[in-house]
Amino acid sequence: MKKHLLATVAILMAITPVAAEARCVSNNADVAANAVPVIQYKNTTINGVNVFYREAGPKDAPVLLLLHGFPTSSHMFRNLIPLLADRYRVIAPDYPGYGQSDAPDHTKFSYTFENMTNTVDKLTEKVGADRYSMYVMDYGAPIGYRLALKHPERVETLIVQNGNAYTEGLAAFWDPIKAYWAERTPERREALAGLVTLETTKFQYTDGMGDVAHISPDNWVVDQALLDRPGNKDIQLDLLGDYGSNVPLYPQFQAFFRDHQPPTLIVWGKNDKIFPESGAHPYLRDLPKAEMHILDSGHFALEDKLDVMAPLIRDFLDRKVCN
Repeated sequence: MKKHLLATVAILMAITPVAAEARCVSNNADVAANAVPVIQYKNTTINGVNVFYREAGPKDAPVLLLLHGFPTSSHMFRNLIPLLADRYRVIAPDYPGYGQSDAPDHTKFSYTFENMTNTVDKLTEKVGADRYSMYVMDYGAPIGYRLALKHPERVETLIVQNGNAYTEGLAAFWDPIKAYWAERTPERREALAGLVTLETTKFQYTDGMGDVAHISPDNWVVDQALLDRPGNKDIQLDLLGDYGSNVPLYPQFQAFFRDHQPPTLIVWGKNDKIFPESGAHPYLRDLPKAEMHILDSGHFALEDKLDVMAPLIRDFLDRKVCN
């Protein structure tokens, strides 16, 4: 009888699916409460450029790649990372010209979205991330989607926060930028200089927010200090000009969504004037199963609604990646 019982247990263990659970650390509430993820601040060299990134979480856990927007850096994820890193390997790079990464002179380094994508691609290979979920925001959206076109098989899930892939999302804010795309004159370029001033940086963090008291002034102070570095204005104007190269790729981004149907969570600040709510809903044309949450917030919704967004992200990843 004992032999039969042991044999039955062995068979049940053999046929019970455990691979999915093995990918993630236990979600036990007590374990999570006692875990204090340690963020590591690292650097690596890619094509001669020092690239900074934040990393936290178990080395063998599913990877979440956090791709920041303009004009910030991986700093925008500083509060989210500890809330996910007990169960996920979280990697958040600074693109060249941003944050703690090198900012070579724009005459010596090509500040294009293609080049930024290639940099992130090489970083993922260096750190051994051959499969990942992506949180994309603002500039992080075209960088992440270009990465998806290069390696569609590597994309496990998508988390989209105020990041555009449809022409409906390019509203009035973009008119002077579109003018520069159409006519690359010094006058058109200089007309965009106001986008790298303290007034605009602060506007991006405070406009349309549910509660401005939630927004740390450190955000615009840190970002502006980096924008004000010698030569950085030209870096930003180069990238604003090159953003136009993403628009012809929108149909390819959308084809990726349709063909691969990555599980997708959309968390969007509806009061954002840069990437307005009108850019969120078209995702459902190509990703009808996407989970959408339109929040009473602005451009940097994560600063305002971390208490709402972090549980949504955690629940989404736990359901779509771990189970």
